[in-house]
Amino acid sequence: MKKIEAIIKPFKLDEVKEALQEVGVQGITVTEAKGFGRQKGHTELYRGAEYVVDFLPKVKIEIVIEDARVEASVEAIQKAARTGRIGDGKIFVLNVEEAIRIRTGETGADAI
Repeated sequence: MKKIEAIIKPFKLDEVKEALQEVGVQGITVTEAKGFGRQKGHTELYRGAEYVVDFLPKVKIEIVIEDARVEASVEAIQKAARTGRIGDGKIFVLNVEEAIRIRTGETGADAI
């Protein structure tokens, strides 16, 4: 099993969700996040005063899937989240040693 974490622009969330559903992903966890990478934030003007926005709004998506679905899921996220501009985000793939469904006690792939 693998855990895929993707940090994307908030307005791309619906497109990514639909793309993941098309490749058979059944459940996702979404968290609002703030951060910056190479773009290092930006400056904005508010009531005549300039201020720096260090942390930009992002969305973190987490899914746990079977190894066989990783490639299709990563491709789906990439295609749906890409704008071609700086700040599109990152995708991380991590190993998951065990998954347990609390309600039934199922483990491994049965739990996801």
